[in-house]
Amino acid sequence: MGEGPRIDIPEGQDAIAYVWGEMVPEIGAAASGFSLAVYAHTTLGLREFEAARLRIAQINGCVFCLDWRTERDGHKVEEEFADAVTRWRTTDAFDDRTRLAAEYAERYALDHHHLDEEFWARMTAHYSQAEIVELSMSIGSWLAFGRLNHVLGLDTVCVLPKP
Repeated sequence: MGEGPRIDIPEGQDAIAYVWGEMVPEIGAAASGFSLAVYAHTTLGLREFEAARLRIAQINGCVFCLDWRTERDGHKVEEEFADAVTRWRTTDAFDDRTRLAAEYAERYALDHHHLDEEFWARMTAHYSQAEIVELSMSIGSWLAFGRLNHVLGLDTVCVLPKP
């Protein structure tokens, strides 16, 4: 999947801390804060959160993001969840909100110019406006930073930074 970092990492340095923290400290710290805020302050349910996050991970091809599972109060999604995300259109493992989260993530990443009125009618029937904004920001974070880490070859050495 990846061949390692495409950025020179000094011997003994943690790749993520070096690239995000030392190479571009002002930008990296802000990006890290945004990335962590998505997890720390979400109001979304774990299943819809993970459906959107995993769909973006699948699209980005980020090795770390594909392996990661968000944990809340000692709970994670079931082992088969990632496969259900791949089959979000047809799986019977999802309720409407979870299916919409996966659909929104995919369309946000691959076809954002065609989010039509029919789609928005379904979204607003299941999500509040604040939840739609939160989901949009979360998807944006995962799309940007998962893709950044994959493109730079950091996703095979990535660990979630501490706040």
